[in-house]
Amino acid sequence: MFADSPSGGGKDEPSDASERRSFLLHTARRKKTRGPATCVADTRRLLEEVASEANLAKALLKVVRNKGAPGVDGQTVEMAEARAPSIIAGLRRDLLAECYRPGDVRRVWLPKPGGGQRGLGIPNVVDRVVQQAVLQILEPIFDPTFHPSSHGFRPNRGAHTAIAEAKGYLAAGYQTVVDVDLAKFFDRVHHQRLLARIARRVTDQRIITLVRLMLTAAVVMPDGTKMAVREGTPQGGPLSPILSNIVLDELDQEVARRGLRFVRYADDANIFVHSERAGQRVMTSIRQFLEKRMRLQVNEEKSGVRKPDEVHFLGFRFRCKTEGGSDDVAIFPSAKAERRLKTTLRGMTPPSWGRSITSCMDDISRYMTGWMSHFRLCTPEAAHGLGVIDAHVRRRIRAIIVRQRKRQRFLVRHLKSKGVSHKAATSCAYSGKGPWVKSNRPAMTRAYPPSWFNRRMASLKARWTDLNPPQASAQLSLEF
Repeated sequence: MFADSPSGGGKDEPSDASERRSFLLHTARRKKTRGPATCVADTRRLLEEVASEANLAKALLKVVRNKGAPGVDGQTVEMAEARAPSIIAGLRRDLLAECYRPGDVRRVWLPKPGGGQRGLGIPNVVDRVVQQAVLQILEPIFDPTFHPSSHGFRPNRGAHTAIAEAKGYLAAGYQTVVDVDLAKFFDRVHHQRLLARIARRVTDQRIITLVRLMLTAAVVMPDGTKMAVREGTPQGGPLSPILSNIVLDELDQEVARRGLRFVRYADDANIFVHSERAGQRVMTSIRQFLEKRMRLQVNEEKSGVRKPDEVHFLGFRFRCKTEGGSDDVAIFPSAKAERRLKTTLRGMTPPSWGRSITSCMDDISRYMTGWMSHFRLCTPEAAHGLGVIDAHVRRRIRAIIVRQRKRQRFLVRHLKSKGVSHKAATSCAYSGKGPWVKSNRPAMTRAYPPSWFNRRMASLKARWTDLNPPQASAQLSLEF
């Protein structure tokens, strides 16, 4: 153990790590004379681009930064970074010799928020590097051909651009939504159809063979059982998102060919029409196209023709109202998102919290700040609901404070130190009720008002206000 350590113990480890990182950065920044990033006309020799040292170093750097769990072989990203030169050299040799074979994929099961489990495939770190290297070459070729209404797993696009486009369609009067959700999409992708669509733009057969090897890599179940793969793309690898977009681009082009307005994010698609009758007609025809042409199955439980306030898209819901002849679309967090938020906050503020209140509020602040960064698109109509959640969190913090005082006389002493009168303090402490009721008594709200929390803990409503500063709707004019 000591022989492998540098002189001076662990103090020199950050320097060693920085040296390994500098090697990757230096190699990844090497200029290429040609390649898909500058010219995508020649797709007959893409394997050389995939196996270039700069591309592999960039892929390894990306995998290391994304971290992630080890695969079947147990190798971590830190171990791969330490062996970066030998890994890059070995992968380059094996890829060009066409003797590279992906390892098995480790299957793990993650619970879904709405119940059930989602299968996640975790390739080995080295295999993730190869997938990332292939992605970096294929993305400049395929991404410009995707429909603009496809927002999932694409550069400069995401959930916020999808919600903004959906809001525009609703504001334009298309206020009936055909909500299409695919059942187990990533497990039912037809390999031959996927490879055929890749071959339309990639003439290097070696790349097609490499992608086929990745798709058919065996899956090791949690109990150690090894299963062969005949269809589907494993979720968890870097290449899976672009492969799903290549498959579903056929659906995008078909919907666009019919002149319909839609927004798609991964396997969730919303089509916007004027009426219920049109929505039922579109739903029937799209279901037939997916099942007969693309060999995919619609999730009947999650799909349907709905009004905007019944649709839950990427954690958001919409509310349309017409006032004075103009359409106004309000954006709220979906009911599922709010329930998940409240459940998480409840778990972060247990009555038996044994640490300091400061650490509790710090954890809540980090979570609420991250949550609000995703839901910052909510309109002012949602601000009141955010304030209600803030008030509920403050009350849970007060209940923890009451419980930590243990005895009534300790609570009286504490409230008096906060400037509460003796009568109000004793009325609260000796009320005979539990901590939850005491947390909302005037003595507690006076000792811990909202202003006390504003300096110590993040607020959903305040964070939303910071992310959405008021805009001047019109210029002020003076009448003389």
